[in-house]
Amino acid sequence: MPISRTEFVRSSNPEPHRARTKRLLRERPEIRKLIGHDPRTLIWTLAIVVLQVAIAWLVAERSWWWVFGAAYLVGAFANHALFVVIHECTHKLVFRRKIGNTLTGFLANLPLTFPSYIGFAKYHIKHHAFQGIYELDADLPYEWEARLVGRSVLGKALWLVLFPFVEFLRPMRVEGMRLIDGWTLINAAVQFSFDGAILLVLGPKALIYLVASFFFSIGLHPLGARWIQRHYLVGGTSEQETFSYYGKLNALAFNVGYHNEHHDFPSVAWSRLPRVYAAAPELYGNLFYHTSWTRLLFRFLTDRSVSLHDRVVRRDRGKVAYNDEVKPDQEAAASLGSL
Repeated sequence: MPISRTEFVRSSNPEPHRARTKRLLRERPEIRKLIGHDPRTLIWTLAIVVLQVAIAWLVAERSWWWVFGAAYLVGAFANHALFVVIHECTHKLVFRRKIGNTLTGFLANLPLTFPSYIGFAKYHIKHHAFQGIYELDADLPYEWEARLVGRSVLGKALWLVLFPFVEFLRPMRVEGMRLIDGWTLINAAVQFSFDGAILLVLGPKALIYLVASFFFSIGLHPLGARWIQRHYLVGGTSEQETFSYYGKLNALAFNVGYHNEHHDFPSVAWSRLPRVYAAAPELYGNLFYHTSWTRLLFRFLTDRSVSLHDRVVRRDRGKVAYNDEVKPDQEAAASLGSL
């Protein structure tokens, strides 16, 4: 019988990835050869950005049905892929040097209409370093957020519709993170300059197409289930905690569904993540995984036993125990970024 949780799942165990990474490197040393960046990602990024601008131009003089239909059926997939590129840039997996990844991140950010790259990069690295620690992992919902959303179809649907705003609020909870700095302002300046150019040159419908594509890409859309798939205990157990997706949409999403593989080896670029699975199929194939984002979205919305409380939280993170005196520089000691 499904468990209806009213609070987060408390764990006294360290997150599972560090130990599994060490085990796999010991038993499958060939995985080390997969570590590294993939500069070809820039070519794909440029192509998708051009595609989004071209579609915005095509729908600029058409009816609103065309604007929102194109955003749901095409633009959502394009913007979702660009969000994954931002994720790759965060882990420095496009170029070796930081500036190349930063510029690629700014490029990928353009059709998303909201300045996202720098803010995402800041809190996502902490998510890897302190997975499940409420005060440091912005991927976890607020306690009040989980209670407010509740278990109803309407509550969970509205949560997905408003998810971009949720993502904006969560980093405010993260301790030791500077929300605004010079790079944040540069990201905003570049982004709003692009938005203004789209509005002036192509018109309001073109800009609204991009905005709608952004909201669909991470909201009430099968692609929005990706945010549920990664760490919510929907069908899986708290002992596993991270879940992969092995469905066909990985081909349109830079293999972002390989989430256990990514957390185990965050220094492996998207193009080689399937080879991590192939190196240890007896391990990854025996973990619980999803094969359909659409099915997962439907279950998340309609199953009243599923809520935002279906997440694992902890106080201890491997060798770094979090407490009220934790220092920001401890993040470096806990990071999984270097293997």
